[in-house]
Amino acid sequence: MSTDIRHERAAFLGVERSLTGRRWASRLADERIALAMAQRHGLPDSISRLLAAREVDLEGVPDFLEPTLRKFLPDPSHLRDMDAAIERLVRAVRAGERIVVFGDYDVDGATSAALLLRFFRSVGGNIDVYIPDRRREGYGPNAPALLKLKAEGASVVVTVDCGVTAFEPIAEARRAGLDLIVIDHHMAEPALPDAVAVVDPNRLDDASPHKQLAAVGVAFLLAVGVNRSLRQAGWYAAAGEATGRREPDLRQWLDLVALGTVCDVVPLTGVNRALVRQGLAVMAQRGNAGLVALADMARLREPPGAYHLGFMLGPRVNAGGRVGEAALGARLLSSDDPHEVAALALRLDEFNAERRAIEREVLDQAIARIEGLYGPDRKGLPAVLVVESEGWHVGVIGIVASRLVERYGRPAFVIGMSGEEGTEQIGKGSGRSVRGVDLGAAVIAARQSGLLLNGGGHAMAAGVTVARGALPAFAEFLDRRIAPQLGAAPAVRELGIDAALAPGAATAELVGMIERAGPFGAGNALPRFAFTGVRVNYAQPVGDGHVRCSLVGAGRGKVEAIAFRASQTALGPALLDPTRPILHVAGALRIDRFGGRESVRLQIDDAAAGTGSILA
Repeated sequence: MSTDIRHERAAFLGVERSLTGRRWASRLADERIALAMAQRHGLPDSISRLLAAREVDLEGVPDFLEPTLRKFLPDPSHLRDMDAAIERLVRAVRAGERIVVFGDYDVDGATSAALLLRFFRSVGGNIDVYIPDRRREGYGPNAPALLKLKAEGASVVVTVDCGVTAFEPIAEARRAGLDLIVIDHHMAEPALPDAVAVVDPNRLDDASPHKQLAAVGVAFLLAVGVNRSLRQAGWYAAAGEATGRREPDLRQWLDLVALGTVCDVVPLTGVNRALVRQGLAVMAQRGNAGLVALADMARLREPPGAYHLGFMLGPRVNAGGRVGEAALGARLLSSDDPHEVAALALRLDEFNAERRAIEREVLDQAIARIEGLYGPDRKGLPAVLVVESEGWHVGVIGIVASRLVERYGRPAFVIGMSGEEGTEQIGKGSGRSVRGVDLGAAVIAARQSGLLLNGGGHAMAAGVTVARGALPAFAEFLDRRIAPQLGAAPAVRELGIDAALAPGAATAELVGMIERAGPFGAGNALPRFAFTGVRVNYAQPVGDGHVRCSLVGAGRGKVEAIAFRASQTALGPALLDPTRPILHVAGALRIDRFGGRESVRLQIDDAAAGTGSILA
């Protein structure tokens, strides 16, 4: 993944402009740390370089390579209001009160809801889930839904992945006698909702060091705390007793925690990394019927990694909330009925195909709008792109915003406008950010300034509700606030490189060591290596614009490779060039398990004209 950063160090291998227009940059700032790490821990240079680039210290290498929950999972009670939330829920479980989990419709919300539903069912709780409809009810708690739940007998509502700024709906529900517990991770304001407990590591008065938890991570801590309190209260059968309730093993639900954490694109560092690493191991055991059905529908035939969660499973769970039925994802992930999950997985797969088609259409229109204003050379682009149109489907605007960030290297908001004739149109918008720009804080500031009807989020993503007449002032506000964070220098697209390798070094043993540094994603970038001074030994176009090839060095070493969508840039013609020029080729190493056979394959991201002799 390329990022937009300002360069201070020399370009890696001297590549100032690659075939895809990027500058290659070393991810490692201090060679001495990598050298010391290699010497102390007996690591290959390439591995020590990628660890040092991720700011792993000398003493922390063993824990980084083997992250355990025993080491990284914090005590749930360190979070503000967590003990109050635990006490109220334990009381509800023991008294048989009806608890309802009020979730968001994205993957983080669906996994949080499914996790709590499974946990409370396992301990004998009276539990249900409610997921609001994105188009009809909008984001987060709404008063009509909460009051309806109260009328249907709910005593406690637990909001997950939402609620920290839902002041009025929560206040109205409280006046009706409903107890609310907020489990969230979005940026909070100084004031908090009138709830029994507001558990959010991003509360301004919470000193938790774990502010990068996804909502499902906070929900897991809630389950840990409730489970501990139930045990202390004697709720479970004592060891050796033949009858009575059995204490659940919470590790069985770490697959849900991993899915929600990866798909919410929170940094995979610290406790998040430990949760995902352990969750992937649980997922490989195929114990969750819904996840198994979804993996089979996606034709996932290998042990899952963060990539599969983020690009194969997550989008399908998301599709229900985006263009289908909001509750489908949570239902799939919480069901053990093989017939039900098979039907749900099929429907989500169909919705995902529909979502992709809608997304392509909205993205094309958004790009045309931006380049119609600023031209193909993109001169004069504002610090934050704000594009809107009537009829844009609110289920895909977040994804489209992400695509615009990737294309233009700056934060972007995509807003779908709607409204009846004769009334001012109202827009629902989603924004995505770049590293170093806190979009959630900017949105909260805009709302407090009266520019938005509603809005909130976290550093990398935010949502807004805005009147059409306020759009120009909102865009200007964002530009003024965020331009200084981007810096005065123009953005330069850079490709981070961890180390240089020769083809012969790309062994299964090396890839195994690389995988121990995972899982990879936000905050723990997928390792990328430069194969220096190589030639393409064999190449052919495959699929929809892809190129399959093999690369050779001066010695006998060879590495098989593939470049996806290479025909869309100068990369494809260079790999297919019959003159076989010397190239530097950058990409990520993976184990290809196609057909039951394992082999090392390089997934090519970029290439540049090579200089000098071919390395052995």
